[in-house]
Amino acid sequence: MTAEYKMKLAPQTLDNADAKAKPLLEKANAKLGFVPNMYQAMAKAPGVLDTYLHGYELFREESGFSPPEQEVVFLTISRLNGCSYCMSAHSMLGEKVSQVPSEVIKALRNDQPIPDERLAALSQFTQVIFDTRGKPNNADVKAFLEAGFEEQHVMQIVLAMAVKTLSNYSNHINHPELDDAFADYAWEG
Repeated sequence: MTAEYKMKLAPQTLDNADAKAKPLLEKANAKLGFVPNMYQAMAKAPGVLDTYLHGYELFREESGFSPPEQEVVFLTISRLNGCSYCMSAHSMLGEKVSQVPSEVIKALRNDQPIPDERLAALSQFTQVIFDTRGKPNNADVKAFLEAGFEEQHVMQIVLAMAVKTLSNYSNHINHPELDDAFADYAWEG
């Protein structure tokens, strides 16, 4: 799902980026070996890309979630937001980098029950945070904690929600072309 409206500003690339965007894109290129189209589109407003990259890095490094759990959170939010680009990218990352079981990725992509109790509880609670706009009730939090998570994980889901909202909404209005690296994982909600 993308917005009817599409940004007309040209993407910021390594060749044409302004002084604020260029170092962000160079860092991404050094780390990933390429600059994702999503980053080039987000760099139209360098503060958006900078905030996204900073929050994403903090979530990856300090959330207390394992890599598969991180992907479950990102995939859940991206599916709920209907972001084809991020669903594709995180499906690839989930399989190739974070080692998410293929049946879990399939369930997340198709909005089906997740065949792993802990990951299912994580996805469900992430959806509660999404659906309630950050206002879970006591029973929701209790179920999440009883699934083996800690209270600080609640705030980490809020961070992931902010990060994915930046990327998902930016993708909706920018319509970035899916990079070749993610093409085999294309998703349409």
